[in-house]
Amino acid sequence: MGQKTMRVELLSCTPQAEEIIATGAKLCYSDADIQDLKKGIKQRDQTKFIEKLMEMGHHSPIEHAAFTFGIEGVSRSLLAQITRHRIASFSVQSQRYVGKQSREEEDGIFDYIIPPQIQELGEEAVDEFQNQMGQIQTWYDRWQSKLGGDKEASNEDARFVLPNACETKMMVTMNARELLHFFRLRCCQRAQWEIRSLADEMLIIVREKSPYIFGGAGPGCLAGTCPEGKMSCGRVEEMRKKYLDK
Repeated sequence: MGQKTMRVELLSCTPQAEEIIATGAKLCYSDADIQDLKKGIKQRDQTKFIEKLMEMGHHSPIEHAAFTFGIEGVSRSLLAQITRHRIASFSVQSQRYVGKQSREEEDGIFDYIIPPQIQELGEEAVDEFQNQMGQIQTWYDRWQSKLGGDKEASNEDARFVLPNACETKMMVTMNARELLHFFRLRCCQRAQWEIRSLADEMLIIVREKSPYIFGGAGPGCLAGTCPEGKMSCGRVEEMRKKYLDK
């Protein structure tokens, strides 16, 4: 099928996340039993309390809220980066079992991602990139045939010639605290373009769902001095305007 573009969807999240978080936080300092605590929390708006927690940096209670995303149209290169975030759960489409997904479809080529910088070079550069993907597909087909045809045992070794540009699909679950950490690192202008784009899309989604948790989320420079030090992009004010002036 060829070129693919990113799509991100929130599949599931903790119901009444603010109430769950408030219960966890207040439990630490209350002698009430859990049922009485829950009842009192349900009777009051927890907005101000959540905002206070976030301002204080008391983030352990927000780990009780989890968010699950469906992600497709991203590269295997991105997969290698996002799985470095260890406090997360991943389910990823297998190149071994799925093999070449588009064998009988359109041009019979695997799905792939074209980097924006290549697209910006113009039509000739895009054509060159697409021709290279087609050549790689030919190599894959040859190895698959030599190794026994379209089956699991052949796919697992034929896939070694496939590029980082190969499209993949995944489900990712993170708790709210890990998401804040993810946004701090991956919304940064020094992050690689694809995972930065993914982080921005995820942030838009969860900020709408839980604004009191994620209202101040974004790259590390939002909260103070740029953590990149001498490697800073030098665009702190621009970043604060982008992520905080909503």
